[in-house]
Amino acid sequence: MASLFTWKVHSGGEVVAPDERLSWPRTIGIGLQHIAAMFGATFLVPILTKMPPSTTLFFSGIGTMLFLLITRNRVPSYLGSSFAFLAPIAAASANGGPAAALGGVVVTGVVLALVGLIVRASGIKWIEWMLPPVVTGTIVMLIGFNLAGAAKNNLAAGPVVGIITLAAIGVIAAVSRGFIGRISIFLGIVIGYVAALLMGDVNTDRITAAKWIAAPTFMSPTFNANAIILFLPVVLVLIAENVGHVKSVAAITGKNLDGEMGNALFADGVATTLAGAGGGSGTTTYAENIGVMAATKVYSTAAYWIAGLGAVLLSLSPKFGAVLSATPVGALGGAGVALFGMIGLLGARIWIEAKVDFSNPINLIVCASALIIGISDISWTRGDFTFNGIINASIVAIVGYRLLHALRK
Repeated sequence: MASLFTWKVHSGGEVVAPDERLSWPRTIGIGLQHIAAMFGATFLVPILTKMPPSTTLFFSGIGTMLFLLITRNRVPSYLGSSFAFLAPIAAASANGGPAAALGGVVVTGVVLALVGLIVRASGIKWIEWMLPPVVTGTIVMLIGFNLAGAAKNNLAAGPVVGIITLAAIGVIAAVSRGFIGRISIFLGIVIGYVAALLMGDVNTDRITAAKWIAAPTFMSPTFNANAIILFLPVVLVLIAENVGHVKSVAAITGKNLDGEMGNALFADGVATTLAGAGGGSGTTTYAENIGVMAATKVYSTAAYWIAGLGAVLLSLSPKFGAVLSATPVGALGGAGVALFGMIGLLGARIWIEAKVDFSNPINLIVCASALIIGISDISWTRGDFTFNGIINASIVAIVGYRLLHALRK
């Protein structure tokens, strides 16, 4: 264990490897950059789903440190809130309350951890067979676009603040470069928040009453089969995100990390399970922090330990969490218009990068059908179980792709 927390001091060169570190003051500085990079996205999920932001931050910090332990400090990564949980948490909370949603998060984590153990034993070839880019791109796209209705409703609740927020996001993205551009959505929400505050549309009573320092608010999950079903497609997205993250880190560090793929999936599963068990949102490896590594050329896992510890310390301020929880609905609507659309377009990016052939009628029919089912939320009920649009669309994408290709052969 002692060697796990021993990093070689970087002796020169442009790139700082995962098992190296800079001086501790500089390492702390890089760690703070990682906190800033994950901050906007990690807080957006609990704000949008009405979950306690401080609790989610606490478990993201704990999850990050668990991830580093399980991957033996070989995969530099921060575990932040996954946007794939937005739709199922909202749907489960509407029918069974937040406890039912947390039960879905726990089950998602358990399944992901089991997948990690299987990958450790058998490799990732079966994942690549089950989730080719045409399928993963479709699932990611429909998860984003399925939330269009939520963005519309939030924007309608505060149209002026929503328009200010959306305009601010666009302007910041247009005129900024580097890190500022990466957090344009978070900064847009801040501007919308300030505008609503000036207009008298923010209830500050809870902010005033909140303590400066206290433990986060923890919640216990309940397990409802009907709610749990909503979360199954999220497992597929988390698998794709983790595999993509490990491959990206391997590419930029020049190290073969295939042997850590199972550990990464298992670690994210454990972190997500723990978060759901205590009241936080599910986690995933963060592309935002890959951006920090690419910009700084510092891939040291020591910086991620600083980020994880820093996140836990920040989570101990209820006052801070109350400020975030008071975010105006209109600002969330404006941000949602941009954010949910961007999530959807990430699916298109997967298609483009993989050069998916849409002249192939099977690819075309499967993707087109799945998207319409997911976006319009075509659902059906059998007994006590309701299968919503994302579930049905994911089944069409995965099973339909393989079945039609088998028939063609």
